[in-house]
Amino acid sequence: MMTIISIVNRLPPAVDGIGDYALNLARQLRQDADINTHFIVSQPTWSGAQDLEGFSISQVNERSSAALLKLLQGQTRVLLHYAPHSHAKKGCPYWLLHALETWRQQTEGAKLTIMFHELYSMGKGVVPRSTDFWLLPFQKQVARRMARLGDRCLTSSEHYAELICQARRIQSDAIPTLPVPSGIGEPRQVVSLSERQRRLIIFGQGGNKEKAYRSILQIREVCQTLEIQEIWDIGTAGNRAFPNIEGVRMVEAGRLPAVQVSEILSNSLAGFLSYDPGRLAKSTIFAAYSSHGMIPINTAGAASLADSLLSNKHYWVPQNSNVNEIEWQAIADHARAWYQTHNLAAQAKVFAAQIAGEVHDTQNNHFANSRLPA
Repeated sequence: MMTIISIVNRLPPAVDGIGDYALNLARQLRQDADINTHFIVSQPTWSGAQDLEGFSISQVNERSSAALLKLLQGQTRVLLHYAPHSHAKKGCPYWLLHALETWRQQTEGAKLTIMFHELYSMGKGVVPRSTDFWLLPFQKQVARRMARLGDRCLTSSEHYAELICQARRIQSDAIPTLPVPSGIGEPRQVVSLSERQRRLIIFGQGGNKEKAYRSILQIREVCQTLEIQEIWDIGTAGNRAFPNIEGVRMVEAGRLPAVQVSEILSNSLAGFLSYDPGRLAKSTIFAAYSSHGMIPINTAGAASLADSLLSNKHYWVPQNSNVNEIEWQAIADHARAWYQTHNLAAQAKVFAAQIAGEVHDTQNNHFANSRLPA
């Protein structure tokens, strides 16, 4: 059995989407590809066991190149789950970059696969004169060097894939794009909407749900249009005011085991979230709704095709559609069909091929014939 080193920021019991993703992927790689995973946790303050479901775990005692190099000694295959703010508070993990550069130089047969969950601060998060605003050039520098360092790169967004290809100076379709999978399971079969309870789910961590609850007019429209009888709030608590909708029962379920959440979603009509429509492929909540055959509902729709997703085809946008023309079952079916193309088994197959593939020369002639910008 091949063993790989998987570098993550945190693992369960910490609430961390990337950690959950890494663990789910490790399970699938062990089951389908006979690849074992040894985790290295990059957060010195993380508190957890040294073994998780049969996967051994090491942890850096400080965020320094020397500390990580010590743990990488003698290892030849590394999978890095990269999100800059996960590995450094200000999004510039030079310590991680320098450690991997040194490891590559010193280790014969070294192979580095990088899954880019994020590249650097983007969009509305970059407020003028904020820390991210001033440090953005350095965040971009680290991301470019990481992209060039990896023998294989993958990401969860088509936009990210384009930027990585520019950094590596390769064709724009050369980076596999894998939207995030559901973190609470993937039912093999789902029942039709007509067999489900008229229940609306609002799922996630406190901040995500607070944002969803601010769209109270859309929630009311959803309840009226779909004849919702109850709203279930699932996940960590937050500072939000529950909507008071006549005839609709509000259930605060709190944090539940993944298996139980999956059972609830499998028998619920729809799921509501408020997420950047151009980044829905990166939402584990949207992935959970889609994989469970529900009607995914988002507060806004993208102006154009984003990661093969179309508003009112793969998800419903209230107040922006002609309800009479919407086929609810078709939306649920389209969302689940989209999800199945990159479910966990499909992702593990791609990762296994990338990890086992021949090393590309990313430093010499590999860039020479390209005309893409740096």
